[in-house]
Amino acid sequence: MNFQTTIQPSGHQFSIADNETILEAALKNGYTLPYSCRDGVCGVCKGKVLQGEVDHGHGSALTEAEKKAGMALFCCAKPQSDLIIECQEVNAVRDIQVKTMPCRVHSMEKPAEDVMVLKLKLPANERLQFLAGQYIDILLKDQKPRSFSLANAPHTDEFLELHIRNISGGAFTHHVFEEMKERDILRFKGPLGTFFLREDSDKPIIFVASGTGFAPIKAIIEHALYIGIKRPMHFYWGARKLSDLYMLEMAKQWEAQGIQFTPVLSDALPEDHWQGRTGFVHCAVLEDYSDLSAHVVYACGAPVVVEAAHTDFTSTRGLPNDAFFSDAFTFAPKTPIAAP
Repeated sequence: MNFQTTIQPSGHQFSIADNETILEAALKNGYTLPYSCRDGVCGVCKGKVLQGEVDHGHGSALTEAEKKAGMALFCCAKPQSDLIIECQEVNAVRDIQVKTMPCRVHSMEKPAEDVMVLKLKLPANERLQFLAGQYIDILLKDQKPRSFSLANAPHTDEFLELHIRNISGGAFTHHVFEEMKERDILRFKGPLGTFFLREDSDKPIIFVASGTGFAPIKAIIEHALYIGIKRPMHFYWGARKLSDLYMLEMAKQWEAQGIQFTPVLSDALPEDHWQGRTGFVHCAVLEDYSDLSAHVVYACGAPVVVEAAHTDFTSTRGLPNDAFFSDAFTFAPKTPIAAP
């Protein structure tokens, strides 16, 4: 059975089958709604159902109070009637082609004991068009895709750069750190996601990253510097200990180009001799800014960090909900890795 869905305020309409999610059907019909994890965890795709009924599915990033208020996770919700939904569409990604392509592992470097920087080489004469901050899905045979943000800006696209943390119990990360070799072949699908710089705004920007959430922030900052954006930009990078700030010198170098940089450690080691900011990274933002109503925020990293930042920035500092852009990293459980 098919239902008709209308997006407000654009008025765009599309048909959706009862076994499709709202996000799947919208993307299939050329309408890009905000999304990231596509698994109901990050909450980026949250929107309002103004009219009609949905099956909410398995998503965990929605409270019962939000459901009663008409909210839904569009990556999980399926229609049970015709729908009118409220959502701000993302138009900048509409003309970018999503491809499934092979690539070769060109280089593997460990800037920290538990972080691997992979550089992937595309086939000869191939390039991937993408927006700084988007991600790709690594495709594994008989496995759920593994999503990783692109850490390079579009103007430096000779290689695709991924920052991969070695997660305990993670099958793919174990493969990367223990078995993968240079020149191995992988397959991926991308670019994906709606986490990218909104260039049509003139508001000051605050970037918040935890751990390898640095990767897409790095891409966005490098892109902003390359195209000459002059808006004030303040980058906060949070980690447990000093070695977790695995590209610290790079972030410091951005300061000479006008990017204010605040590193924050939550559990510095005695040998770190840390004299900088401590605590949770989003709390450093709260300490520095009493009013965020005229700012935009780009946050990436562990879901708990992104969720806390969104809640506190919007509820206590006046940040508009539509001025918070995020990408929360979620992790897949360990299962055997089959050849791509």
